[in-house]
Amino acid sequence: MNLYEKSAPELGALLRSGACSAVEITKDHLRRIGAVEDKIGAYITLSEERALQQAEAVDKKIAAGETLHPLAGVPIALKDNLCTQGIATTCASKMLEGFVPPYNATVVSRLDTAGAVTLGKLNLDEFAMGSSCESSAMKITRNPWNTNRVPGGSSGGSAAAVAACEAVLTLGSDTGGSIRLPSAYCGVVGLKPTYGSVSRYGLVAFASSLDQIGPMGRTVEDVALCYGAICGHDPLDATSARRDYPDFTEALGGGVHGLTIGLPDEYFGEGISAKVRQNVLEAVAALEAEGATIRRISLPSTPHALSAYYIVSSAEASSNLSRFDGIRYGYRAEGCENLNELFERSRSEGFGPEVKRRIMLGTFVLTGGYYDDYYGRGRMMQQRIAAEFSDAFEECDLIITPTAPTGAFELGANIGDPLKMYATDVCTVTVNIAGLPALSLPCGFDENQMPTGLQLIGPKFSEARLFGVAHHYEKLCGGFKLPGLS
Repeated sequence: MNLYEKSAPELGALLRSGACSAVEITKDHLRRIGAVEDKIGAYITLSEERALQQAEAVDKKIAAGETLHPLAGVPIALKDNLCTQGIATTCASKMLEGFVPPYNATVVSRLDTAGAVTLGKLNLDEFAMGSSCESSAMKITRNPWNTNRVPGGSSGGSAAAVAACEAVLTLGSDTGGSIRLPSAYCGVVGLKPTYGSVSRYGLVAFASSLDQIGPMGRTVEDVALCYGAICGHDPLDATSARRDYPDFTEALGGGVHGLTIGLPDEYFGEGISAKVRQNVLEAVAALEAEGATIRRISLPSTPHALSAYYIVSSAEASSNLSRFDGIRYGYRAEGCENLNELFERSRSEGFGPEVKRRIMLGTFVLTGGYYDDYYGRGRMMQQRIAAEFSDAFEECDLIITPTAPTGAFELGANIGDPLKMYATDVCTVTVNIAGLPALSLPCGFDENQMPTGLQLIGPKFSEARLFGVAHHYEKLCGGFKLPGLS
């Protein structure tokens, strides 16, 4: 029996029946990592000793007859921009290489409290800036479906680890699609939650008004369990929403009968591959046959979303990353003769090309003479896009789009063309701009036999509805398929 192929509820049932121990589950996942990690490259840091200690603690609680959280003993892994006390947090950057935080991110503490077992830290595009996981300063992560192709970004390590069964669940961060895009490319389920529903305390900031932490897993139920464990108000995060959250697994039994699903014309036109369009429309037809009503809608500002996103996100990145100056913490250049040289060399040597590109763009749009023309107009477009979604949800319960315009592309194919790379986010950035929840789930394969994704978008705090629809579709299509690791 391969324990690493089991879902979180399946592992929980095995634990509670005494069929296996948490230590055995952890060791089985560590063996799986040892067997496939050379091909995938998902992990930056493995924390084997800590993981086994956490598993032993779960086994002691079971022996004592304690009631356990559903995630107790379940192996997870974390994107390496989440602070972990005693474990290096690098953001896949030379700037933070070797940095060990003195505290945990709130989401990490909540998973520790639930009894989840942390296997390690996962690769990403440097400081979460990228769409392919190729801008990491640490290593290349490969797609488990075809190791010559990208896993998506920036949470590429998080998606690849789940698809390759190197962890049951992972956490990623999503600023413009960085959970959903790699989920689509790797054929797994990924949730970008409503802004404010998950604490950002301990997440190394990229763009503070857009960033959101979310879970990735092989099943909708796994993702719902994980989201339930990490969501909720946090006094350490000023943007954290004060509200009650339901048991999200209770929403999994509902169907789609009576729901109205919106299909925005702008997401099915030029730039979307024929195979992706076909896969999504076939999924929509299947939901319609189950009793959903399909309505064509328009979100007319969508063509301007990429421009608005990269202006706003780069401006916020320029501000957030100004703290990495070679003095307080992070990489410091040696042999500098004055303060200006220290700043210049530390940042030039510590940051990679993509991070520097976005800092330069952000600094430019925040410059006095250009602020109103670029940043001001970008924020105005952000408000317009949010208003269009709000109007759309007056006539439909949720919206369905492709997650990405194509399947995963080959390693190196877009690395020299930033505009082409940025265009891969065309279906996802609007969700972050509007602060909405969205979930990506597997939806067929493209002409290269790579997974493609279906994106469900809902009003704010409608995650329960998204889980219910996604779970229903998952049953219709058969759910996750294990890649052959070619």
